[in-house]
Amino acid sequence: MNQKHTVNSSILDGSAKREDPLPDSVLEALSVTQKGCDELIPAKEWATKLLRAHKSGVPLRIKLGLDPTAPDIHLGHTVVLNKMRQLQDLGHQVIFLIGDFTSMIGDPSGRNSTRPPLTKEQITLNAETYYKQASLVLDPNKTEIRYNSEWCDPLGARGMIELASRYTVARMMERDDFHKRFTSGQSISVHEFLYPLMQGYDSVALKSDLELGGTDQKFNLLMGRHLQEDYGQEPQCILTMPLLEGLDGVEKMSKSKHNYIGISEDANSMYSKTLSISDDLMWRWYPLLSFKSMQEIEALKRSTQEGRNPKEVKTLLAKEITARFHGATAAEGAEQDFNNRSKGGIPDEIPQMSLTGAPQSITALLKSCGLAPSGAEAGRLVEGAGVRVDGATVSDKGLKLPVGTYVLQVGKRKFMRLTLSD
Repeated sequence: MNQKHTVNSSILDGSAKREDPLPDSVLEALSVTQKGCDELIPAKEWATKLLRAHKSGVPLRIKLGLDPTAPDIHLGHTVVLNKMRQLQDLGHQVIFLIGDFTSMIGDPSGRNSTRPPLTKEQITLNAETYYKQASLVLDPNKTEIRYNSEWCDPLGARGMIELASRYTVARMMERDDFHKRFTSGQSISVHEFLYPLMQGYDSVALKSDLELGGTDQKFNLLMGRHLQEDYGQEPQCILTMPLLEGLDGVEKMSKSKHNYIGISEDANSMYSKTLSISDDLMWRWYPLLSFKSMQEIEALKRSTQEGRNPKEVKTLLAKEITARFHGATAAEGAEQDFNNRSKGGIPDEIPQMSLTGAPQSITALLKSCGLAPSGAEAGRLVEGAGVRVDGATVSDKGLKLPVGTYVLQVGKRKFMRLTLSD
């Protein structure tokens, strides 16, 4: 169908007439761009860029930068990777930028203290796995892979000073985390000011049209717009995506918080961990992790409001995520494995508790959670194969659980979602 839609001329550039129709492909791209996003800045400029690309046939350059601060990518990272893939499928050029140079500075975003910079050896080791894992989401044959050391290393001291002259300390201190640390008397190292400058310079070097990032990256993304204008380029638009909450449903997904699902985890673990999240969290995950349209997601939500078991809908999400990284056959197998191990699975709603003092023994935790009247009885339950953690039967009374979020199960009816911290 070639139905056209009209938009106000303020959405487009000055050359567009007030009643100029937007082609269906541009409307689709706008819809795909905005699905699940937090902000699109400025939306009018992005519509103009999309229309220009449609008319010229020249794809837009869409950038995502990730610093290899750890060897594994988790589902939280895939929120922006998923968006990149969606835009890639529309024919645009995506650029997966590995921040091997900026990792040596350390991103201060959201930090209340200076982030320790990584060594070159650590960065090299971590970066080796990044592209391989990102290729599970992106089409590797249509992805431009770059390392920002390509243009950051040649800058040298003279170039770094010249770059630093393009932004003021007063503007830098407007950044929320810097402002909070300064007013609370916490230290800010001078090199931390270089991070947003270098991330912004990446956009200059790549001539990006759109940069993606989490909501905590907004300042850095806007820096790219500022520097591109300063260097005489057309400024990029920015798209911020919400930060994915981890398994605990509270903190953002993070390896350091032990509430994550790594995309390289085995299919059974990925499936069971996804199924363990709360019903409320499921509806926050769906728009960010599922490739279903918002109409489909809303239909699923209405079905649960009309009486459908939420676990059925959660199972769909768990299978979709697992299939994305392991294939449909492995996802089916993970579902069967989970059902076999848990004999009915995890109820839709289970109690939640947070405890400190990790690591702790499984017997002590069962007592603390009220799943066993005493440590001795907890030990007997373990010996009788009556205790499961995340669906897996516990056979060792001496098992100690580190920091993380777990679903503890005793028998068929007793459950507790436990968040264990230091």
